[in-house]
Amino acid sequence: MGYFDALDIAASGLSAQRLRMDIISENIANISTTRTSQGTPYRRKVVVFEAQDNNVRFSELLTESGKKNSLNQGGGVKATKIVEDPSPFKKVYDPGHPDSNEEGFVEMPNVDTVTEMINMISASRSYEANVTSINATKSIALKALEIGR
Repeated sequence: MGYFDALDIAASGLSAQRLRMDIISENIANISTTRTSQGTPYRRKVVVFEAQDNNVRFSELLTESGKKNSLNQGGGVKATKIVEDPSPFKKVYDPGHPDSNEEGFVEMPNVDTVTEMINMISASRSYEANVTSINATKSIALKALEIGR
């Protein structure tokens, strides 16, 4: 793995976690949306990640054949899709609400503030870890240049 590979992997992590934070923010913003264009309450969205073009296993990197095959292998993560959470909507008794049914219950989005905040903290920490990785890679490159002086 080269210098730029490390930066590419960290950059893919930054992009993925930024998208994850955007989706989490959208979920929180729509926590009270009882009617969308489909006529249903807002349904929570989740980002699905996938490894990016890394065909070499870590154990293979420890052998000579793996080292030969690991050159220019990409790596990192990519967001493959954004899926809707199939969990049921919450029912809240509010007979005065315009979207209430004949029994007075309103279907509310399946978004939980606590879950979303935990996911936001996790995404934020992952983002910070990727920034730290980029800074460490820059530091290594600068130290290598200082050795050459």
